[in-house]
Amino acid sequence: MSHLGYPCLMALDRDHVLRSAATLLTRKSTATMDEVAKAAGISRATLHRHFAGRDALVRALEALGIAECEAALDTARLDEGPAGEAVHRLVRAIEPAAGLLAFLYTENQLFEGEEQNQGWARIDERLTSVFRRGQETGEFRIDLTPAWLTEALYGLLASGAWAVSEGRVAANDFTYMIVELLLGGARRTTA
Repeated sequence: MSHLGYPCLMALDRDHVLRSAATLLTRKSTATMDEVAKAAGISRATLHRHFAGRDALVRALEALGIAECEAALDTARLDEGPAGEAVHRLVRAIEPAAGLLAFLYTENQLFEGEEQNQGWARIDERLTSVFRRGQETGEFRIDLTPAWLTEALYGLLASGAWAVSEGRVAANDFTYMIVELLLGGARRTTA
């Protein structure tokens, strides 16, 4: 510990700082670097030594978000079983990271220009593949593109995370609400 009561630079737990920042920024996307440092239990100077500014912090959170998404995609085993069941497993697996993803979803600079992290393209491809497979097997409607279903899933994950964090929705209902709304609209019906 430093004489100010903050953890020493050598003992800084980067993962703790990022998760503290993600928790705060999910609730308050306009939080200052001072507020982020306080939430992480470190000094502002220490935070700035590791993240030169908000953009560097957001880029580090993006890398964490991509890693958590890719881990959830692996856990969900998207290639196994019916596509609808794979989507359900994915929403359940991604739920712990939904708040971070909700924050990242609003950070437009992450999705513009040539500096876009290729991790998002990998995630998009894996998601569109499961929706495409559901269409090919007759499980999902073909008038909604796999790209649109992927974007709808992102939007529902973000909305669900915000609703839970605001206390408007019970956390236990997160997966059910998202899956039912998305797949209720995506399922192919027999006429």
